[in-house]
Amino acid sequence: MVTQIELSETEIDRVFHALATSTRRDILRRTIEREQSVSALARDYDMSFAAVQKHVAVLEEARLIIKRAEGRERLVRANPDMIARAKALLSRYEELWRARIARLDDLLAEDQPS
Repeated sequence: MVTQIELSETEIDRVFHALATSTRRDILRRTIEREQSVSALARDYDMSFAAVQKHVAVLEEARLIIKRAEGRERLVRANPDMIARAKALLSRYEELWRARIARLDDLLAEDQPS
């Protein structure tokens, strides 16, 4: 199966928005480790169940997690495909900045007296 790597501008905005808070990053980390119910996730935060549901919804909208129903429970797991796409995006940014830093180093080295 071929996975689309490129993200649209809207998808990029959603991913960065989803990862902008520590609670959502923690939920993502926990769901990478194992699938969990929203109830189990909510027990570990000092906020209402509804607030945790909203965080989960933001992650789900960014497609960083997948939610499914099992009976009365809603189970959440990380979406490795979207995480890989987000990682590829961040790697491209890293390459861009490393290239810029290398060019800056070269320019500064030219200005140094021999």
